Amino acid sequence: MAARPLVLLTNPIDARQAERLALHADLQLASATDADTLRREARNAAFIVVRAPLPPALFDEAPVLRAVVRHGAGLDMIPVDAASRRGVAVANVPGANAGSVAEYVLGQMLALARRLPQIDAALRTHGWDTARQLADHGADLSGRTVTIVGMGAIGQALARICGAGFGMRVIGVRRHPPADDARVQYLALADALPLSDYLVLACPLSSQTRGLIGAEALARLKPGARLVNVARGPVVVESALVEAVRSGHLAGAALDVFDTQPLPLDSPLRSLPQVLLSPHLAGITPGSMQRMSEVVVDQLLEMLQGRLPLHFVNPEAQEAILARWSHLSAS
Repeated sequence: MAARPLVLLTNPIDARQAERLALHADLQLASATDADTLRREARNAAFIVVRAPLPPALFDEAPVLRAVVRHGAGLDMIPVDAASRRGVAVANVPGANAGSVAEYVLGQMLALARRLPQIDAALRTHGWDTARQLADHGADLSGRTVTIVGMGAIGQALARICGAGFGMRVIGVRRHPPADDARVQYLALADALPLSDYLVLACPLSSQTRGLIGAEALARLKPGARLVNVARGPVVVESALVEAVRSGHLAGAALDVFDTQPLPLDSPLRSLPQVLLSPHLAGITPGSMQRMSEVVVDQLLEMLQGRLPLHFVNPEAQEAILARWSHLSAS
């Protein structure tokens, strides 16, 4: 009897979807997510479900690996070029948590606008009157301008909420703006920044977006603007952001992602009450985890039948991938 294929999980997935997958394959949860452990434990894996960064060398040391599937949309955790060179398919799950991330952004925008964390702290520490006085420095979202950098599934979901739900002016920044989106005004980033009350970063991390929001970009924002980052930490130059908040040019920020994760204990961001911090959880709710896991498992089951995944992200390597799969099936 042929051995069942092994699926390595870098992190847990939804329990019901894990049970569904376990009917067809053996599952192994990685004992740790450092590079050496993942390289070692991937050696017998046919598939990897990715929620932690994979080292490029892993693909040279995993002789039976057929595919890796990102439990989410962003591909920065997967060295796609290294996978393609070895004939390993790469898939992801675009859009499954877009609504969850958009709701997180909206919640943080409201918290920043109304200064809710500071009011909560003042009420607990200083009393009713002191807390109420902070309302004088709050703001409505209605009538304000939000610029969204990255108009994929998350950006589109947020644009709908901000425009239709809160009466905000929505500006979108993307490389190839659509010609027929009446809800969103598309501008170049340099032109959008001076108009922005809120700057939301929801773009992939790439060579074009790394360091995109540095001192120059922050200076172009109107005084008192606020920033929300649900993209990746390196899209923002953290030292420039800290200085912009300290100087008062930025009224506040909400950050779910950072240059270094976990956020170091000595990070200056921790000392800024105007900055709301969360540990890369914008897209994590029980519902979104279930949706992402379901699409991951759907694609794994397809590949177990020899079919390419629905959200196949390295089609340029298709010939090499199919050749590798054929060789592994014959051996």
